[in-house]
Amino acid sequence: MKIKCLLLAVYAGLLAACALDAPLKTSSKPLAHFSWFEYQGNDEIFKAPLASNQYQNPILAGYHPDPSIVRVGEDYYLVNSTFGFYPGIPVFHSRDLVNWTQLGNAIHRPEQLSFDGIHLGYNGVYAPAIEYRDGTFYVINTCVACGGNFIVTATNPAGPWSDPIWLPEVIGIDPSLFFDEDGKTYIVHHRNPPVQKYPAHTALWVMEVDSKTFAPVSDDVMLVDGGDEAPWHTEYIEGPHIYKIDGTYYLYAPGGGTGYFHGQLVYRSDNVFGPYEANPNNPVLTQVGLPDDREHPVTATGHADLFQDTNGDWWTVFLGTRVYDLAKPPQDPGNFATGRETFMLPVTWQNGWPHVLEKGEAVPYRVTKPKLPAGKPAPRAMTGNFTVREEFTNASLAPHWLFVRTPRSKWWQTGNGELILEARADTIGAVNQPSFIGRRLAHMTASFATQLTFNPHTVGDEAGLLAVQNDEHFYAFGLGLNSKGQTVLRVRKKAGKNESIRGDTVAEQVVKLKHGHPIYLRVNIGKAELNFAYSTNGKRYTTLLNQADANLLTTAKAGGFTGAVVGMYAESTAQQN
Repeated sequence: MKIKCLLLAVYAGLLAACALDAPLKTSSKPLAHFSWFEYQGNDEIFKAPLASNQYQNPILAGYHPDPSIVRVGEDYYLVNSTFGFYPGIPVFHSRDLVNWTQLGNAIHRPEQLSFDGIHLGYNGVYAPAIEYRDGTFYVINTCVACGGNFIVTATNPAGPWSDPIWLPEVIGIDPSLFFDEDGKTYIVHHRNPPVQKYPAHTALWVMEVDSKTFAPVSDDVMLVDGGDEAPWHTEYIEGPHIYKIDGTYYLYAPGGGTGYFHGQLVYRSDNVFGPYEANPNNPVLTQVGLPDDREHPVTATGHADLFQDTNGDWWTVFLGTRVYDLAKPPQDPGNFATGRETFMLPVTWQNGWPHVLEKGEAVPYRVTKPKLPAGKPAPRAMTGNFTVREEFTNASLAPHWLFVRTPRSKWWQTGNGELILEARADTIGAVNQPSFIGRRLAHMTASFATQLTFNPHTVGDEAGLLAVQNDEHFYAFGLGLNSKGQTVLRVRKKAGKNESIRGDTVAEQVVKLKHGHPIYLRVNIGKAELNFAYSTNGKRYTTLLNQADANLLTTAKAGGFTGAVVGMYAESTAQQN
C-alpha cells in the first residue's frame, strides 16, 4: 500500500522549467519582448461560492490527465501525463487534498528524453504512476515513439529526477509499480493478448521484477482479457494499478477507451498472479447512461488511482472531461478544449469492493472536504475561476510553463519584468521545436493577453499569442510584416494536417506602431468561439476577428490526448507551404 513515512527537507516552491540556464545569446534574429501574460477563467459552473467544508472538482483544471497519487506520511504526491509537451509529468503536492502545488516535473532535463519529431497529442509520455519505497520516489511511464517503458527516481519529489531506467521487457503501455508487503516488486501493465480479436482488444498483465534493476524474474502473466464477454465496457482496458488491502489483491483499471464510454473497473484475487474475479457491480465509476442534455456534463470518467488518507478514509483520483453541446452528436469524445482533467471523489466499501458512484449518478462539482487539517493555499490557482498575471520577475520559469517538445538550445530569457523570445526558423506546424511558452487552457470561457514589443525585420518575422492543440490545429495572433513591408497584425489558423505548414491567414490589419512601442493583444474564448482584439494603448481594444471557430482546438477536431495550450510565440521564417 502507498503509506510510508518521510520527513522532507524544505522544498523550494517553484523550480525552473528546464535546465538550460545560459543567457540568451546575441542573435541576428529579432527578439520578442513580452512584458506580462495574463490569463483569466470564468466558467459558469465555478461561479457559485463553495461552502467552507467543500472542495471544487476538478481539483486540477485544464489538461491534467491520467492522475496517479501516492501518500507518504501526511503528504500526498500526484502526477499526470503530458505527451509531447515539455517539461513532462508534473509533480504536485498537497497535505489536505484540496490545495495542490506543483513542485516540479519528473522529466525536466532535455537529456532525459527526446521528443524530437513526435506528435504532441498522440506520442510522448503517457500515463505515469508514482510510488514510494524506503526514501525513494519512483515514476514509471511509457514514452510512446520515444523509447518505450521506463522508470525515473528521486529522493526529493521536487527533483532532480534520474535519467530513465529503460524496461525493454515490459511490452505495451501504462505500467504501474506494486511493492508487496513481502518485499517483492511487480509491474502491472497494458498489453495486447496473444490473439487480438479486434483493434480495441487489449489485456492486463503482471510480472515480478528485480527490486533494484527491475529486470523480470517471472513470466508476464495475463490477469484480465479485455476480449472476454462482460456486461460492461472492457475494450481498450488499460491503466492498471494493484493494491493489497486486508490481505486481498485488488486490480483497478479503466475500460471503454478514454472517451464517452470510459469507466473504472475493479477485480480482486487472493494471489497477485490471479485468477481475478470481477466486481459484479462494475463499473464503479462511469457517466455512461446519463442524459446527454444534462447541465454541465462531465464525461469520460476513469483512469483512476485509489488511496487512503491519514484519517483512514478512502478516495480515488480520476480523469474526466467537461464538455459543451453534449446533446449534439457525436458524443464521443464530445466538445472540449480543456483536455482531460483531474477529479477526486470519496470511496466507500460495499461487500469487500470499493464503490465510487451509483449508476446514473453525475460527478459532483462540489464535494465535502477530507477530514484533514487545512493546508496552506496554493501559490497558483489550480481550479475554479481566477485571474493570474505573470510579470516575469524571476530569473527562471515556474514549472507549469510548457514548451512544444524538448528544447535543444536556449532561445528564451526571463527576469527583470519581461520574457524575451528569439524569433527562430522553427515554427508551429512544422513538427519541430518552435519558440513558444504557454500554459494549459483551464476554462471553457477564458481570455489570455499580453503586452508585446517586437520589431520584425522581414516578411516571415512574427510574434504574438498562440493557442495550440498540435501542429495541425492552432490559432496564431501575431505582429509581423506584409509583402509591402508594412507592419500588420494577422490571425492564422490551421485546421488539419493537409493544410499549409503555417496555416491560412484569416484576418490581417495594417497597424501604425512606432518603433519600440508596445502593442497589446487579447484573445477571448467562449466555448466554440474565439475573439481576437488589439490595442495600442492598453485601454481601447479593436476587434480584428470575431466569432472565429474554436472547435478546431477541441479534442473532437484535433484528436490526441492533450488539451489546448495558450501562450506566447516568436518565429522568423520565409512563407512555407
